[in-house]
Amino acid sequence: MDFLSLKKEVQFVAVRSRGPGGQNVNKVSSAAVLYWNFESSNLISEPQKDLIRHKLASTVNKEGQIYTRSDEFRDLERNKARCLEKLLNLLSLAFYKPKKRKATQPTRSSQLKKLESKNRRSETKKMRQKIR
Repeated sequence: MDFLSLKKEVQFVAVRSRGPGGQNVNKVSSAAVLYWNFESSNLISEPQKDLIRHKLASTVNKEGQIYTRSDEFRDLERNKARCLEKLLNLLSLAFYKPKKRKATQPTRSSQLKKLESKNRRSETKKMRQKIR
């Protein structure tokens, strides 16, 4: 997925930041909110849209948009960049496919070791029976 074309499809809204910061928080809209309507996007295929709907259901709102917010920094541009970063992280999580496990056979030495320990254990138990 191309970063620049994704940047063209998203909408940013500047909102007031939360938390401490004195007068600056009350005056300046430095927090960024990102909305991306992935349903109408040409960047991703239909199966990828299904993956997003399924895996990112908690971040998709009723309008079918992915929503992220950032108010980590004091300036709007850095918060916008952080929102895009969060979106890319979410998409990589949605598109991640775990590798299938390859079944392996136990090695000859491990089989012999297993048999040896079983024999040792059975000998110990036989010795206990003789004592009684």
